[in-house]
Amino acid sequence: MTKDRQVLLSVPAQAEYVDLIRLTLYGIASKMKYSFEEIEDMKVAVSEAVNNAVLHAYGGEDGIIEVSFAVSDEELAITVRDHGVSFAPSANPESAALHGKSIDEIQSGGLGLYLMQALMDRVEVKHDGGTAVILTKKRARSEETA
Repeated sequence: MTKDRQVLLSVPAQAEYVDLIRLTLYGIASKMKYSFEEIEDMKVAVSEAVNNAVLHAYGGEDGIIEVSFAVSDEELAITVRDHGVSFAPSANPESAALHGKSIDEIQSGGLGLYLMQALMDRVEVKHDGGTAVILTKKRARSEETA
């Protein structure tokens, strides 16, 4: 097993930097031999997490978004972190389940989290002086690693 490798990116919390993060993800995931579909899924999920930070973390003030890409033989874990105002995905655990609800019944921001969960193997949200969203995608075939 190869030791984990990490790529760190720190960008202003502004929408025009989302493409830079997506390009970095594409480069890393391509080297890891993820399929085109898997990479597109990860790009959508990461874009949702970054857009949430851009729109909600700093209340229109200047801020930084830190993105780390932790590469291992088994998976790619992408952490999108801000140091702004934390959000609570759901105060009521029963409302966290979106299945069977209409768009009108879903809280603002809930659909993005649902989308991230649908596209990634694991999604964790941590609040520690800001918000960290950890998106993990397992590798389909470890025998193809180079």
